[in-house]
Amino acid sequence: MITRGRPAFASPARINGFGVCAKTIGVCAKTNWRHVARFERKSSSKPPVFKRLLAGLTVGTALIAPSVPLSALAATNPVRWNTGGAVWSTNQSAVDTFLKTGDITDRGLAGGLRRSGWTAKEVRDGLKKTYDVDLIGVSRFLYSDNGVKFLKKATASYFPYYSMSTYAVQALRSAIIADAADGSLSAAGIIKALPTDFRLADFCNTYTGAQNICAEGRCKPGTAQCTSLFSWYVFLPACIQANQMLDPVTEKVSYTPPAPAPTPEPIRGLW
Repeated sequence: MITRGRPAFASPARINGFGVCAKTIGVCAKTNWRHVARFERKSSSKPPVFKRLLAGLTVGTALIAPSVPLSALAATNPVRWNTGGAVWSTNQSAVDTFLKTGDITDRGLAGGLRRSGWTAKEVRDGLKKTYDVDLIGVSRFLYSDNGVKFLKKATASYFPYYSMSTYAVQALRSAIIADAADGSLSAAGIIKALPTDFRLADFCNTYTGAQNICAEGRCKPGTAQCTSLFSWYVFLPACIQANQMLDPVTEKVSYTPPAPAPTPEPIRGLW
């Protein structure tokens, strides 16, 4: 039996917002079936001329999009803690308050700090620390093969809330490059530059919520220092700085010109 607007394999008991776990087929799906079905019914009834008009508007929107201020595209909730079917959103305002005053005004933020493996002060100082970087060097690394691998590992469980891993690399890369535009990089700046809400996922036996800390030897093995989201953020700018691909410095070679040959004196006669 197919329920209204939802595939038969989606168990109603396991549906929570946009996160769906279907035990019967052993996979995790992420969609809102009711909206999808409604969109398909509407779109199928549109005449060809209307569809072409929609396509034209889509192209026009893509051309106009770059002129939208970055602040209008920033994430409202840089961290949405997704454990099982539960989701708790930590908004940017709570992060800003913590960075500015040290006050913790959000339950999700408090839990993340408690599970970070560091004290709240250590996390706060680490998030605010800035690193000098070269924008071109950072971009070269993030677009290189090694940079893409780095970004994929970084977004294994931390990715855009709706598109998940589909555009995770592009989203995190855009935030890093946006913050590096002024020649400096910080974890706080990267968080603020995220283009959309990100979730830290721990559900369906697919995502563990553990981050890949890039600074080997800087965290205590076997503790949350090596896996927590805030620990990963603290070390992220330093790793980007260390891996940026700068132009090789031209070696200055000193050159001493040879001494001029002595001017021969005129030959004198014997008389």
